[in-house]
Amino acid sequence: MSDEPAQGPVTTEAPAGLALPTPDLIAALSAIVGSEHALMAPADQARYLTEWRGRYVGRTPLVVRPGSTGEVARILAACHAARVGVVPQGGNTGLVGGQIPRETGGEIVLSLERLRAIRAVDSLARHLTVEAGLTVAEVRAHANSLDRQFCVSLASEGTCQIGGILATNAGGLDVLAHGSARDQVLGLEVVLADGRIWPGLRSLKKDNTGYDLKHLFVGSEGTLGIITAATLKLRAKPEETATAFLALADLEAARAVFDAVEETAGPMLTAFELMSAFAVDVVARHVPGARRPFASPARQPWYVLMELSGSPAHRPAHLVRDEIVAACAEAGAIADAVLPASQAQTRALWALREAMSEAQKHEGGSIKHDISVAPEHIPELIRRADAVAARICPGARPCAFGHFGDGNIHYNVSQPVGMDNAAFLALWDTMSAAVHDVVAELGGSISAEHGIGRMKRGELARLKNPVELALMRSLKAALDPRGILNPGKVV
Repeated sequence: MSDEPAQGPVTTEAPAGLALPTPDLIAALSAIVGSEHALMAPADQARYLTEWRGRYVGRTPLVVRPGSTGEVARILAACHAARVGVVPQGGNTGLVGGQIPRETGGEIVLSLERLRAIRAVDSLARHLTVEAGLTVAEVRAHANSLDRQFCVSLASEGTCQIGGILATNAGGLDVLAHGSARDQVLGLEVVLADGRIWPGLRSLKKDNTGYDLKHLFVGSEGTLGIITAATLKLRAKPEETATAFLALADLEAARAVFDAVEETAGPMLTAFELMSAFAVDVVARHVPGARRPFASPARQPWYVLMELSGSPAHRPAHLVRDEIVAACAEAGAIADAVLPASQAQTRALWALREAMSEAQKHEGGSIKHDISVAPEHIPELIRRADAVAARICPGARPCAFGHFGDGNIHYNVSQPVGMDNAAFLALWDTMSAAVHDVVAELGGSISAEHGIGRMKRGELARLKNPVELALMRSLKAALDPRGILNPGKVV
């Protein structure tokens, strides 16, 4: 006889107001996509049901992988008629649980990974139309082959898909110069909750014929419709870039340098990334081949990775080396600087920044915040958040980094050395609420680029203006009256 305690039965429940998928519905959906793309075995479903950090693990009777917009439409029409919830999923890189079904197993998962066509390329390579399942890296590579650039760059770009980054309005490293994902979109194709298709794949830069519908769906996290294709802007590649890695004595210096660079370089400033010494140390400790840009005697509490882009006529390298860095050093705003002499050195500096989220896993539990304030409030935000972390969990180790230029800080908190992981993560809600209160007092946002999903739904209701919430709920009721699209997410 086993000594293990008996486990209770696993119950299956539909989200409130919805029905459970019946065997007949599952058979009908399987017939739409074909048995090869209707996944019911636990081993086949596993990668669709777990968030990459393991915070959310769901269940489903069926993962469907449609191969066309028409198949997506037929699936949604059937689920709408049956009042069954559908969870859309792209590359499963989301950080707030929006792409994972509930543990109660009453929803269908709809993966868009098979929608991978490049449908059209503008004759002058100013835009291209792609399906939702292409990864960001694939779109960037295709743009590069046209001597253009697609201006969304994220650490997860090899996995995250176009439909997902648009549904969440992802940010990344290019926001300062080019805006977030919504700023890269000219048109969308969207399947509505009842299976109707909105064919909005226009490439017009000016279209003033009523509401701009595409912006309803970008950032809606699959709660208003499912994006199946997009017409994306392409931009000219910079002819020259110049990078500097700066060591700073304090956060006020970061703001002073940013103000000076923005004043001098204007639109040539394409990146201004802030990172704490602890964040740099974490990467250096845990990522093979990574090393600190400065020797330990030059170690400072804060660092900035800055990039200027432009034409040779604008001389970005000259501006960085001979004007910006020199002037800031003379004024005492920076303690030291690394000016890479090769593309390899530049790539190594960017690799250091891009590895921070992944490297932090090795420090134990991490309570993460994707927050934004106006750049001038960043020093106060971090000081006050540090005080919150120390009060709630003495010995906690803040790991702050992010996009200083657009006010987006990833304020992550690693567990104290030697503390039990589960005990630390049990503080998540308490710590996040306190940090979010600081953000709200500074006029900021509790989600700068990751979205709301499941994780922040309660905090959105607590902190969002009631009129804004009412408007959001009205939109949801109008476009998804039966509530089948990503139920329980966002609103």
